[in-house]
Amino acid sequence: MTRYLISFNDGAMDHIPDEDWADVGKASHAVVQEAVDAGVWVFGGGLQRQTASIVATDGMVTDGPYPETREVIGGFVVVDVASREEALGWAAKIAVGCRCAQEVREIMTDPETDAMLRQADSRG
Repeated sequence: MTRYLISFNDGAMDHIPDEDWADVGKASHAVVQEAVDAGVWVFGGGLQRQTASIVATDGMVTDGPYPETREVIGGFVVVDVASREEALGWAAKIAVGCRCAQEVREIMTDPETDAMLRQADSRG
């Protein structure tokens, strides 16, 4: 299985009228429940509307996001699925529920980190 980040930018849902938010909430929670029931849900959530903080290697903190992008993630989901096509299918369901386009990126695996997590899990 491979993990994928499904996300959308802050402001992507600004087109939704106030009176529709209850329906959007129900639809998006239904997709979350479907992903949980399917066993593919890892983690997800919306992010507070704010600028990001950038912490440099010297510890200096500045307001972000990075000047090159000026984009802030508004919400995200991590799914663990068998294929990119399956991740794209979940992104399509999330797009309908949230009424906004979704970006899909594969999360790279790191055998060393995976080994650390397995060791930590075995310690209980």
